[in-house]
Amino acid sequence: MAAASTPAGHDQSSDPTRTGAFDLIRPPVIEGFTPPPRSKEEGFNDKFIRKTKENPFVPIGCFGTACALTYGLIAFRRGKTRQSQMMMRARIFAQGFTVFALLFGVASTALKPKQ
Repeated sequence: MAAASTPAGHDQSSDPTRTGAFDLIRPPVIEGFTPPPRSKEEGFNDKFIRKTKENPFVPIGCFGTACALTYGLIAFRRGKTRQSQMMMRARIFAQGFTVFALLFGVASTALKPKQ
């Protein structure tokens, strides 16, 4: 009969690369890819400030949207329907401004030369 194709004394079940087991502590090794080193962990505040400096129009648009929505809801509650409608239109304008700012930021990042 045919002999086993594994070398003598080598058990396949002890080799994690052959069994497909994952090591959850270390990241997978991908041939030809070396991830960039991390300088430090970035917290929420640091990331928010960095992103705001990169594209300041997005937070401005978000703030304008929130203000128009809040003021429009207050006017609606007070029964000022004309003012409420005007603020809802302002909210839509501010949302459009925010979406445009997001798209502009994505396009400028994509077109920026790699360093």
